Parts: sequence; structure tokens; C-alpha cells
Amino acid sequence: MLIRTRVPFVALLTFATLLATGCGKKSPAPASATKSTTTTAAAGSVPQIWHVGNGAEPQDLDPQAITGVPEHKLMMALFEGLAAEDPKDLSPVPGLAERWDISADGKTYTFHLRKNGKWSDGSPITAEDCVLSFQRMLTPEFASEYAYLVYDYVVGAKEFYDRKLTDFAQVGFKAPDAHTLVVTLKNPAPYLMKIIASHYAWTPVPVKVIAKFGPLGQKRTAWTRLGNLVGSGPFLLKEWLPNQKIVVARNPHYWDAATVKLDEIHFYPTEDLSTEERMFRTGALHKTNELPNAKIDVYRKDFPDSLRIDPYLGVYFYRCNVLRPPLNDKRVRQALALAIDREAIVSKVTRGGQRPAYAVSYPGTAGYTPRAKLTGTIADAKRLLAEAGFPDGKGMPKIELLYNTQENHRAIAEAIQQMWRRDLGADIALLNQEWKVYLDMQHTKNFTLQRAGWIADYVDPHTFLELWVTGNGNNDTNWSHAGYDDLFKQALAAKNDTERYEIYQKMDAILVDELPIIPIYHYTRPYALSPKVQGYYPTLLDNHPYKFIYLAP
Repeated sequence: MLIRTRVPFVALLTFATLLATGCGKKSPAPASATKSTTTTAAAGSVPQIWHVGNGAEPQDLDPQAITGVPEHKLMMALFEGLAAEDPKDLSPVPGLAERWDISADGKTYTFHLRKNGKWSDGSPITAEDCVLSFQRMLTPEFASEYAYLVYDYVVGAKEFYDRKLTDFAQVGFKAPDAHTLVVTLKNPAPYLMKIIASHYAWTPVPVKVIAKFGPLGQKRTAWTRLGNLVGSGPFLLKEWLPNQKIVVARNPHYWDAATVKLDEIHFYPTEDLSTEERMFRTGALHKTNELPNAKIDVYRKDFPDSLRIDPYLGVYFYRCNVLRPPLNDKRVRQALALAIDREAIVSKVTRGGQRPAYAVSYPGTAGYTPRAKLTGTIADAKRLLAEAGFPDGKGMPKIELLYNTQENHRAIAEAIQQMWRRDLGADIALLNQEWKVYLDMQHTKNFTLQRAGWIADYVDPHTFLELWVTGNGNNDTNWSHAGYDDLFKQALAAKNDTERYEIYQKMDAILVDELPIIPIYHYTRPYALSPKVQGYYPTLLDNHPYKFIYLAP
């Protein structure tokens, strides 16, 4: 493996700024096509190289071992699922499977794999690869945080994950031939194809390649390193300079390579939003991951053609570790929730059209809106805190609020810290950590209160409620509620959406009462996008299939 000397990210900004043209008042400088060794561009033509901010250095490049949005953006380049997403509305379209059949009872899905489907090393993608992939995903030792997106639905999968079943042949994945995968479900799941199309939990991985680099039940092995990684998507890994950039280039073995227009995508870990915005303004980026809150009004006035504020199906919240005092007392959690002025947060701090969140589920998701809402006054919050033994905050332990390093998160945390200090007498300490450390602290539950966000994995209200089931790999609150778990099981077995949505109403009501998480606002997606970028449409999940994207001259 080639080892490169680390160059600080700020040096990349300086270098890119020197290369870029100056910017006019009304339109930031267009990102130029960087020189590249890519040979896929037509002779004499300028390579199509898309430069994008990606928020953070990825936790990993293993689809079965990640949880974050920055990682998801990379997975969309390097891997493809059995189904893919339509670029305009994200509806399921053929991916590695050229078609699929669903039985009349909704319990058997038969996927017909493409005969020309290949891994990026040129070897064929087979149904056996798919079965082995799901076996790895469900291996208890591997402990994938997203295993529930498989075991909640497939026959025998939860039993295998819980070690009650040791023979994977009894799990509902079968490969009757090299190009046919049959999946048997416990109950009909009308939204399952949305999950399969939109989320990497159902993405096949090259298990035979992975096995060369260590046990299948072990995370973070060398198989995802440059020179080792084998994928199935429209791009392959070309370069990885940690904390600087990741470069992906066209995959010549991709079944739909003729549709791919970009030669390369350069992903930059842009945790510093001010640096990212300057890179866009000086032409070093075609797209930012976000914008500093303070810059949104500037772009509205000076660069309206570059400002995008898209719908974004997600909730911004604070996660409580309910085993740590004082958050082990529901009344303290309720008091903190009532003492947040959400209207002030979205109007004065975030400024991007976000909506105050008084429940967990995103209103209007696939026709579902929660009826339960947080209600109460500062006086109610003070009363609850006093009932918990902390009148005016006296005697209440200091609460440490963990957030991942980023100026927008800091601004929100400081505003809420001031609200809690002023109205409740609460002593709140702020702790910021870089993305990977932050995720490790979350998953090991090494926090008291944590800044968090949940972006829907697929367009269905189920995605906001499944998280809080006991044992869910992304719960990370230590909260458990038998009644909530029972309702979840009922929802999985519901006969139709009307029945299912009524069950969700009860689940949302429990969350509003118990508050293992404190909802703050529902997202929008403010960012900067060069007008040169084509084939890019606003979507609820901020997913944009890269093979349709190109740069106008």
C-alpha cells in the first residue's frame, strides 16, 4: 500500500484558492476541472471531475459497519444494492437485480440478478455472494448497528442474530441458482423495497474478498483500504488521503457504465464549514455539504443561484443516556425539553427554514403525522425540575453535552446551554469531538447528553420509530420500554397502513412522554451548489445517484 505524507486540510484550501479564479459578487467562481490521470475522458476533452464537501472523514468504507451520512455518500459511489433509486423521486428502480417478483401474500421476494453484473475486480456478482453477505450482516460477533433492517423482516434472521439458530440455511435467504435470490419474510412489508433501494444494510458485499483480510465477524479490517476494496457501484476507489480527500473514478466493470458521465468524484472531509464555504466561493468545490448558518442570508442576497434549501427528512435532537444522573429521571428530561425555545433556534440560529420539532416523527412522512406533541411552559419545566429534587437547578449534577465538531452544532448548543442556565439554573458543559471519536462515544454510550440527528433511511415513518426498540443497534440511549417494544411488533404485523399508522401514534406518544431523546427541529438542507452541476434533483433523503450527474461546460 502506498503511504503518503499527510498535508493539512487548510493547505489544500490554500492551494485550491491559488488555482481558482476570483469570484464576482453575484456568482461564486465555478469549480474548474482539475487535472487528473483519469483515462476515461474522451481524447482532448476536459475530464468531468466533481468536487464535493462530504462533512467528515468516514468512519469506514464497509457498508455493513457504518452508520453516518458522510459514509452513505461514499457508499452510493462504490456500491449498488439489489435495487437502486430513481434520481428524481428515489423510487426503487433496478440495480444489481434487473427485476424482482413479489408473491401474492407479500412474503416472498425473488430477485433476478443481472448476468452481466460484476464486482469492480471483474468477477461475477452471484446470488451466493448475496446470501453470504446477509450471513455476515447477521453474524452476532460482527454486531452491525443496522442488522435490524434485515432481522426485523426476514424469516429466521433474528433467531440467527440472537444465537438461537446456528444453521444459516434455515434463514430466509436462498440462492436456487447463480442469478436468483429468494428472500422469505415473516410478514408483508410494503415499504421493504424502499429500504432495499435506499439503504446500504441490504447492499451485497464481496465476502470472498473480505475473508482474505480477517475473520468475517471482525470490523475495520484492511479490505476497505486502497488497493483492496472491491465494490459494485458506478465508481471505484482511486485515492484515499486521510483527512484530505477521497477520490473515486469510473468503474469499467459496472453494468451500466455507459450511463456514467463523471470521470471522478473528489470527496473532501469538510467539518470546518467556514473553510468549506470559502472553497466553494473560490471555485474549489462544486457543492458544499452545508453552509454556516450565518452565511445563509448572505447567499440569499448575493448568490441566490448557488443557494439550495431542500426538504430533508430528518430530526435534530439531543440523545439522553437514561442511566446517567440526572437524566435517569424522566422529569429532568421533560424539564429540559420544555425549556428549549425551538422557534428562537430555527429563526435566529439555524436560519434555513427548519421547523420546530415537538415530536420525533417527521410530519407528513408518507401520509403520517404524529398527533402527540410536547406541550408546556417554563413554569411547568421549573415545577418538574423541583419535583425531581432540583429546585431552580440547585443540587443538580453538571450535564456534559457532547457534539461533533462543527460550528453550526456549537451555535445551537450554546444557545440551548444559555436557555437552560437562564430558565432552569442547569449547569451544562459542552464537549466537542471529531466525527469518528464522537461516533465511538455514542455507540459505547460514553456520554450523558449528546447532539444527534436522524436522517430517514427510507421514506416511511417506520424509520423514525424503529430506532428506540430495546436492543436496536442505533438506540444508544439505554432506554427500554416493554409497551413500546410490543407496539413495534404489532406494527410489523399490521395488515395495512391505516392500522400501522395508528400503532405509530401510540409509539410517538410514548416517546413524547418518556423523552429518551429531546427533539429540537426537523431538518431542511441548506447548501451551496454550482449551477454547472446537472442531473441533480432535490430529494427527501438528499440522495443523488451519481451516475446521472454531470457538469455543464
